[in-house]
Amino acid sequence: MTMSVFLAVLLAACLHAIWNSMIKGSADKHATMLAVVVGHVPLALLCLPFSPPVDMAAVPWIIGGVALHLGYQLFLIAGYRAGDLTLVYPIARGSAPLIVTAVSIGLMGISFTNVELSGVVLIALGLMFLALVRHTDGTQNTRAVVMALCTGGFIAAYSLVDGIGARVATSALGFWCWAAIGNAIGLTAWTALMRPQTVSAVRSDYLLISRGLAGGTASFVAYGLVIWAFTQAPIALVTALRETSIIFALFIGVGILKERLDLMKVISTLIIIFGAVLIRLPKP
Repeated sequence: MTMSVFLAVLLAACLHAIWNSMIKGSADKHATMLAVVVGHVPLALLCLPFSPPVDMAAVPWIIGGVALHLGYQLFLIAGYRAGDLTLVYPIARGSAPLIVTAVSIGLMGISFTNVELSGVVLIALGLMFLALVRHTDGTQNTRAVVMALCTGGFIAAYSLVDGIGARVATSALGFWCWAAIGNAIGLTAWTALMRPQTVSAVRSDYLLISRGLAGGTASFVAYGLVIWAFTQAPIALVTALRETSIIFALFIGVGILKERLDLMKVISTLIIIFGAVLIRLPKP
């Protein structure tokens, strides 16, 4: 991985943690998510004329990615309603490589080195520790853990689909522009059908619209950098490096959102990150 790709993914990780903190810190998480996703569109439309044409073979991958991103967003919203950023975010991000590894072994017959399998064990251990984190009232937050694990499943799926799709498209920027526009249409349509009052609330709240544009710009740039990195380096390595966003989320959750910091969260987060690095180390 070149230094330019390395720095691009680190920037993407930081931006990703920032816009996620915007969702978690908002009163209406669905409305804020909708504002952020729709906030992708202006930059996508601006970039489209300057991006190479997308190969039509990538259209199924764009559609599949849009569907997976929609599922990811809905489960992420549910997770943030139920639990802290410093609980939901590390589980969602850390579980993705664990899920990919399990599917690879069970369904695809892919073998892994002892180092990589050690990484799987560490991630499982870190997730187990996070699942034991309790509310301030002493009860365990089972719903938040379940929603975060489901989110991680969608992250694993869309990372693979988008990584392959961008390569098929032969234009990372063009692929992401069309996917971002499709994602905005998809989430808006779902919200209009299931929560029409939310669409009305976003349309009439100019402060939320401005925040959505800011968050949407950060999100668009963040994932655009990741998709570009998918075409420059192995998807597995990019995915692993992107998980450094867990560290940024921990700092934001404690320093800005004033969430409770405990030793279990810190240890669990570090274990998950270290496990992800071991899984994604290149084979000797």
